[in-house]
Amino acid sequence: MASKRPNVLLITSDQQHFSTLGCVNDKIKTPALDRLAAEGTRFDRAYCNNPVCSPSRATMITGMYPAWHGCWTIGVKLPEDVPTVGEQFSAAGYATHLVGKAHFQPLASEPGSESLECQPVLRDLEFWRGFDGPWYGFDKVELARNHADESHVGQHYALWMEEKGLTNWRDYFQPVEGEEAPLALEDVPKRAGGYGRPHEPWRLPDEYHYSVWTAERTIANIEQAVAGGKPFFTWASFHDPHPPYVAPEPWFGMYDPDQMEPGKLIAGELERMPPPHRMTQEDAPEFGEVSELWAHGYHSHLHDGRELREDMAVYYGMISLMDKQIGRIVDALDELGVADDTIVVFTTDHGHLLGQHGLIAKGPFHYEDVIRLPFVVRWPGKVPAGRVSDAMQALVDLPSTFLSACGLGAPGQMQGVDQTGVWCGHAPAARDWVICENRHNTTSPHLRTFVTERYKLTLYRDRDWGELFDFQEDPGEVCNLFDDPGYAELKAALMHAFLCAEMQREPTRMPRIAGA
Repeated sequence: MASKRPNVLLITSDQQHFSTLGCVNDKIKTPALDRLAAEGTRFDRAYCNNPVCSPSRATMITGMYPAWHGCWTIGVKLPEDVPTVGEQFSAAGYATHLVGKAHFQPLASEPGSESLECQPVLRDLEFWRGFDGPWYGFDKVELARNHADESHVGQHYALWMEEKGLTNWRDYFQPVEGEEAPLALEDVPKRAGGYGRPHEPWRLPDEYHYSVWTAERTIANIEQAVAGGKPFFTWASFHDPHPPYVAPEPWFGMYDPDQMEPGKLIAGELERMPPPHRMTQEDAPEFGEVSELWAHGYHSHLHDGRELREDMAVYYGMISLMDKQIGRIVDALDELGVADDTIVVFTTDHGHLLGQHGLIAKGPFHYEDVIRLPFVVRWPGKVPAGRVSDAMQALVDLPSTFLSACGLGAPGQMQGVDQTGVWCGHAPAARDWVICENRHNTTSPHLRTFVTERYKLTLYRDRDWGELFDFQEDPGEVCNLFDDPGYAELKAALMHAFLCAEMQREPTRMPRIAGA
């Protein structure tokens, strides 16, 4: 008799710095994530394969790099004919769910790139009452696109708010184009930090927050699967702590800005970095010479120290709010009696900058703060508890590993490696390098980074710029060695290894079955 296949629960945040777990940082409280780490294994060297939302999220469900699955940056649709891990699980009899943020499609729609994640569709609640999948391999989807009080709110989250009695939910969110500002937002002073939001609590009542909705609906879908006797593959996709830095009380005031310690720019560290890095420290930089169109991060990163500490305090509060809701989901697994049969993975789509290297938020700056991730795996009885591992992980590995752990084969077009043995403590490592892509426009900026246990090499398309860091000697990535003649031989060796890795990651969709 075949053994029972495990369930899979993927829990993700959005734009979370790798250090923001209470078990590694005593300035933040994350008891639910700390519990998962204590009952499972925390991987300290996990990376995204693209530090931008849409391509990274598309990689999580396709097991393919952006250059192959087609969603190579934000504003580009993930083609709906690309195979996904959800399709594999659904075909194997699993109930498949996505609750929360998807962001597989752009905030605009045109022939050939039709999008459900744009206005006015987002606020067409009659449409969303009648649509909950299948979509991108998930049999059931319940979606919300916004971060904090952004105007692109609606979808299933808005329906939920109305069902809960908050029929005036529009008053708590930014207006869409052509609307007047709602009463709750008019005449509010703006500030430079926090994506233009004032440093004050969000007036949305705590119980209507989208993290509460994500947890509640995730639990409901898992309950339905368990009641129906089906294994489940569920993605609980939380929206926070992606800016704007907005949170209701008590989370807004949970952390004291005076206790925050933002990152710093070390004097002279950008002198050896590519021109865009240095330009971020100008008042009004002109990036037209290095970017064909506007790109995330290509703007001035000069910031007020007090505002940065205030933003950081709210950022931490957003994480703690989310953590409480993650705790509800973890508790529900216990209550349903399926915790021991469920693989739980927590991670994020990419990192975040809070002053490190003089930078804020994100951009084509492949420091560890941006591309390295928090990453925890719990599978009672299979994954060692309380362990910390430095075995390299990558988001592209998730689909192949999930399928393998559940006794299912990964299709050939998936480019990740199977990490099951590493997760379960049977193998020291499954990979010795990670590649991170970033192609924000057609030609520029376009960069790729090759990360090994000790070194990081970044190359730029059609440019003679580059970055080379030695983690052992320079863990803070302050001294760029790319143009140092003393490291020419090492750079050449890393370039060769980089090229071999590029060849190695090519997918083989069809097996070779004959000599000709």
